[in-house]
Amino acid sequence: MLSFLISRLMQGLVVIFGVLCITFALLKMAPGSPMQSERNIPEHIREQQVIALGLDKPVYVQLWRHLVSFATFNFPASSKNPGRGVDEIIVQAFPVSAMVALAALVIAIGFGIPMGALAAVRANTFDDRVCMVIATLGICTPSMVLGPLIALVLGLKLRWFNASGWYDWDDWVLPSLTLGIIYSAYIARLTRGGLRETLVQDFIRTARAKGASEMAIVFRHSFKLACLPVLNYLGPTAAGLMTGSIIIETVFQLPGLGQHFVGAAVNRDFVLAMATAAFYAVLIIGFNLLVDFLQALLNPRIGFKS
Repeated sequence: MLSFLISRLMQGLVVIFGVLCITFALLKMAPGSPMQSERNIPEHIREQQVIALGLDKPVYVQLWRHLVSFATFNFPASSKNPGRGVDEIIVQAFPVSAMVALAALVIAIGFGIPMGALAAVRANTFDDRVCMVIATLGICTPSMVLGPLIALVLGLKLRWFNASGWYDWDDWVLPSLTLGIIYSAYIARLTRGGLRETLVQDFIRTARAKGASEMAIVFRHSFKLACLPVLNYLGPTAAGLMTGSIIIETVFQLPGLGQHFVGAAVNRDFVLAMATAAFYAVLIIGFNLLVDFLQALLNPRIGFKS
């Protein structure tokens, strides 16, 4: 297990290094500059800002400075948010995205797994078709359509929740419900496929021959293996939700990390863009590592292979 953990951590460091370099290169190749929007400042002030940001240095020197600052956790200030370090921006915005994401995951798992299990157990029946039609509708409905629809009905018409903003303790409900419905559709289809594949295995036929009940066959013998595709899907999905959905945060006007994630690229804020991209990579690596541990526990044949 120790070699597995060390191997994955080393791979993760390489991935984070690659993400930082690729993000920096893409921003450098994009047209414009961080000073482009500041049109009313004198030229000598502009030159001073360029020097202060280190943009007068060669590209490799700029990249090296960024890498050293991230490696030493000495995060510089954002160029578009003077006086605020990128770590401060992430720490302030991440709890909003995390709260919405965790609630959305609970909703997605709570709806998706039972719906997929029902469809698998009653395959090719009316229940199966209804569940899969609902799942297909959830997959096909984009968040930019479902979000405003939920806000219109539950927020503006029924007035159960605030339609937008982050003011009350329950402002996470509508964005989480939107994301949860969409991702529950994917989980339902993955659960159905994994459970249907498991139910035709030889050990399931053996359990039935020994007189095991259908409930025991589904939940005791089949469900652990059937959940493996869902676990693989939840790793990157959880990381994506944690960093914020820019569409959902725009629809519901949430001060989450997604706004900074996109705004940094648009404003050519090199430090903030690299920080948010690296933070996203860290979350993906962490959740994938957690998924690997859970898979090894659920299926001993996989084991802790580096």
